[in-house]
Formats: sequence, structure tokens, C-alpha cells
Amino acid sequence: MKNLLAVIFLSCYTIFNGFSQTGKVFDNLTMKSEILKSERKFAVYLPPDYETSTRSYPVLYLLHGMGDDQTGWIQFGEILRITDKSILDGTATSMIIVMPDANTTRIGYFNSIHGDWNYEDFFFEELMPHVEKKYRIKSEKRFRAIAGLSMGGGGSFMYAMHRPELFSSACPLSAYAGPLTIDDTREVLAKYFNTTNYDESKLKPYFENHNAVSLIEKMEVEKLKSIRWYIDCGDDDFLYEGNSLVHIAMRKKEIPHEYRVRNGAHTWTYWRESLPEVLSFISETFHQH
Repeated sequence: MKNLLAVIFLSCYTIFNGFSQTGKVFDNLTMKSEILKSERKFAVYLPPDYETSTRSYPVLYLLHGMGDDQTGWIQFGEILRITDKSILDGTATSMIIVMPDANTTRIGYFNSIHGDWNYEDFFFEELMPHVEKKYRIKSEKRFRAIAGLSMGGGGSFMYAMHRPELFSSACPLSAYAGPLTIDDTREVLAKYFNTTNYDESKLKPYFENHNAVSLIEKMEVEKLKSIRWYIDCGDDDFLYEGNSLVHIAMRKKEIPHEYRVRNGAHTWTYWRESLPEVLSFISETFHQH
């Protein structure tokens, strides 16, 4: 009888302990960037079983929007609560989530038109190798995803399109899909990056390399098809046009993708509701959908 009670107690303790486990977030990590000549911040979510296992994990690079930093998805997106719940209920696999800071000194995820602030180079040549060495991350395309909101949604589009060999899935949310015209490019550079003095011959190539529709038009279709796409933008979102045009361009090229238009605007309420769907979608990819 005592042995039976001991077994029951141990089983209950194990179940309770397993259900009470939570992941961890570290929101003020730093690394030295030679490319950007500065210290760069980033945040990391580690799944509940990270410290009790020895296995490696798939990774999601999750990008914040304009006005936020690496803590945005933690503070407002409730990444810890939502990801823990998704892993616990089985709709998402255990994964590591990396959230870089693109809001220090200069904003944005791309190289500048002058070439004097190359954030995209930093991301691929320094940040990604750094975190994938520091943490037990599976550094293969099929185990790597990218997602983000607004400005970070634009980063998700461009990074996946610029480097399709690196990502198995991409989930732009309420994304800034890039300037719609060359004149828009000129306005964006002046308004948001205080950049007006540049070689005009660089403007068209810069526009075409930072506009999702242009990239769809000129890229090899098979490369775009090698990525699973999940695009989500609210019906009241001011960035609806760019997302709609991307959807149409992908349909014309017969590129498989999920396109969601839900009730909502450009708000954290909308993105918190998107996050469980994103985690489920990329987990299907990690599991070889």
C-alpha cells in the first residue's frame, strides 16, 4: 500500500511539475557588432524544457515594429505567456525565439542607401551566428523561421526573400511591405531616416530590393515556393494596400501562401491574437509539413 501511495505521489508530482514549468525570457542581452561599431541588444525566449534537456531546438527570429525595441514582444506581445501556453497545449513545438533590437541609433532592419549603417549585414553575419552558437539551436533552413510585425513584418518579407536558403517559413504581420513607388522610397528615406543626399542612380535598385512586390516579380519562383508563407493584416490596418498587393502578386505567380484578413487594426491586441497562429504555423513546418 505504501509503495502504491508513493508511486501515485511521484506521478502526481511529476505531472504537476511538468505543467508548472515555464519558459524564460532574457530581455537585455548584448553583443559586440564590428559591422555597426556598437553594442547591440537582443532578447531571447527559452522553452520550458531547455534547462532540463540536452537537445537542440528550432528557432524563430521575431522582429519588432517601429517605436519598439527587443522588449516589445515581451512587454506588449506577452511572448512568455502565449508561447508557454501554445507549447503546453500541443499547438506549438518547443522552440527558441530570438528578438533583436532595431531601434538604437538608427531604426530599421536594412542596410542604408549610403552603406554606412548595414543592419541587414549585422543580422546575418553577426547576430545569427552568435545566437546559434550560444544556444542549442538547429542551424538548418528547415528548423529556422522568421516573423515580425509592421516594420518587423517588412523585415520578415525582405529577409526571407533576400535569403530564401535560410528560412523554412515566414510570417509577416501587418507588414510594411516596402515603399510602393520610387517617389515613396524617396519620401520614406527623408521622413524616417533623415536621408536626402544620395546618388539618384542608387534609388531604383534600392526600391526594387526593398519592395516585396518587386522582389516577387524578379525572383525565381521556386525559391519563393521553398518558404511557407503566412501573411496576416487586419481589415482596418493602414498597411492593407501593400499586403493586398503581395497577396495578388503571389497568386499570379502561383506561390502557395496563407493570407489572413481579420477584424482589427494596427494594434497589439491584433498581434497577440496572431501569435498563437504563427507559432502553430511554423511548428507545422518544423515538423516537416
